Parts: sequence; C-alpha cells; structure tokens
Amino acid sequence: MPPGPETAGRGADGRPTLSVVVCTHARPRYLAACLHGLARQSAAARARCETIVVDSASPPLPAMEVAALAAAAGARLLRSETPGLSVARNLGLAAASGRWIAYLDDDAVPEPDWAEALLARIAALPPDAAALGGRILPEWEAPLPPWWPDRLRGVLTIVEWPGFGEVGAPETPAEAAVYGANMAFAVAPLRAVGGFDAALGRVGARLLSGEEVEALDRLWAHDWRVFYDGAVAVRHHIQAERLRPGWLLRRLYWQGATDALRDRRRGLGRSLRRLPPRLARLAVQAPLLAWPEASVRLMRVRCGAAYNLGYARGCLLAARTLLRRGSGRGAPGGAARGRLFGDATR
Repeated sequence: MPPGPETAGRGADGRPTLSVVVCTHARPRYLAACLHGLARQSAAARARCETIVVDSASPPLPAMEVAALAAAAGARLLRSETPGLSVARNLGLAAASGRWIAYLDDDAVPEPDWAEALLARIAALPPDAAALGGRILPEWEAPLPPWWPDRLRGVLTIVEWPGFGEVGAPETPAEAAVYGANMAFAVAPLRAVGGFDAALGRVGARLLSGEEVEALDRLWAHDWRVFYDGAVAVRHHIQAERLRPGWLLRRLYWQGATDALRDRRRGLGRSLRRLPPRLARLAVQAPLLAWPEASVRLMRVRCGAAYNLGYARGCLLAARTLLRRGSGRGAPGGAARGRLFGDATR
C-alpha cells in the first residue's frame, strides 16, 4: 500500500502537498469566480499548492478566455481535445505534482479558508486514507421552485452537513459523501486504481455521472478509507436552467442509465435482479413519459418514470454492446464503453 497523507507543506523535494485541478468547458464566467476564490486563500496555504486548469475541448473563443484566466491566475493550463469530465480529471491527475489532488467544479467557489482547512485535514488523516469530501453549499441563481421534490434536492449537488467523519461509518450521516464539486484524493492510490472511468462522467448534454463513486468503490476494494470534512467548504452555483422540469427529468433519466452501467459492472446477476421490477414499474408509468415536459404536475412520479426508463435503456444498450464485442463487431477496449450512452436520448 502506498504511503498515506503527509504533513501539510512542501516536501524536501519541493513538491507541493496539494494540486488543485479545475476542469472547465466553455464557461469562462464561472471559471473566473472559481479562480478568484482560490486567489483569496491565505498566502501560507497557496504556497503549499499548485493550480491546474484543464480545458475540456472548449470552442476557440471560450478557449482563449480560459487560457487568459489561467495565465492571470498563475495556473498551469492543460487542454484535452477529447471532451468529457472524466477525461479532463485524468489529465489533471497525470500532471499533478502534489501528494494530494483536489478537484473543484468550475462553478464552485472555495470559501476563503478552504485550502487551510483541507491541508490541515490532510495532515490529520490516518495513513490509509485516500479520499476526502467536503461541504457543498448552494449559491442559488434563482429560487428553488416549490414543486421541486424534497427528496431530490441532492441531485443539485448540495451537501450541508458541517461535521467530520468516515464515509460509510454508522455514525456518519448518509449525506456526508464525496461529490465532484469539492473532493480530494491521495494521488498515489488514485493513480494505482486507474483514476476516473472515461465511460462515466458528463460529456456535453449527456448527464451520465457516477465516476466519483466508481473510483471510490475501487479504492475501498483495495482497503483504502474515505472521509468527509464539512470545514472544507465551497459555494456551488445552481444555474437557473437546472431548476426547470425538463432538466430534472433528464437528470433522473441519466441517473438511471448511470446506475444500470454500474450494476452491470458489479455483475450480471445484479442487473438481472433489478431490471424486471423496474420494467414492471415502467409499464405502469409509461403514459407519464408523454406528459408535457414543461409541466410541473406529478413531478415525483414522472421523475420515477424517467429514472426507470434510463435504467432500462442503459441495461439494453449495455447488453447490445457486449453482444457486439462478442461477435467482434464492437470497438476494442474502452472505446465502446465511452460511447455506450451517446445516443440514449435520440
């Protein structure tokens, strides 16, 4: 097992303790706020960190703005010509000089004491700790509409528990989890398990997710531990367009597709157990799929229908891909996986 967390500060080799990676795609306005938040960290904390901006295939004009912002912030700029959040995160992981790597979404703004709190927690973690999640507070660009189902507030990536604990421990609340807007990993273990799966993670309008959970599963499988610290906090912009019925339904559809892919990777038996009851529910819910997308009526049950449709479609596409591979007609290795849900909403 690789060595665990080291004390905050640079080592004798001059390497920073922490590499901060911000992945972005054509959103210079949000990136500017994120980098401004990093600039507000204390001088002592900034001296222990490096900042890396990864441009995930932005078009030419936004790419120029991203490059200018990175240069003004003194950040290293990397560019991926292949779109995709997981691809961008892995590019940052490969380039990181730090012993730990922290990922911030470009629309997340770290609190002024974020880096100090993170460095202090890294120094205090046990040697077998490999990941840490932090608090993600909402920065509303529009009020949360009254029709929004309470139980689906979490799909907006909101984590408000202020405490500290080990993820999965009985005394730690379920909401204290690791989400991509504000998370950190020990670099050596994350590299050892292969980083983030490029078949998961968002690409453009494809809201496939789960790449963080899948990476955590692989770390747990190798006996690493995962923690959460509410003192490591960011403010996450909740865009107004995400507070519409159509976005929520698409988000639940893609969550179903994500869960289907993850279940299939955990074994065919799991998929075979979960698919029939979801198909049965979907048969009853099918009329709801024709409901006008902009309507706010029956949102809870319509979200359930969208999730079950995504799960069913994900299982069918996964099976089709496996059959193609078996016949020699599929793309080799990860290429087929990367396109698995590329046409799922067409």
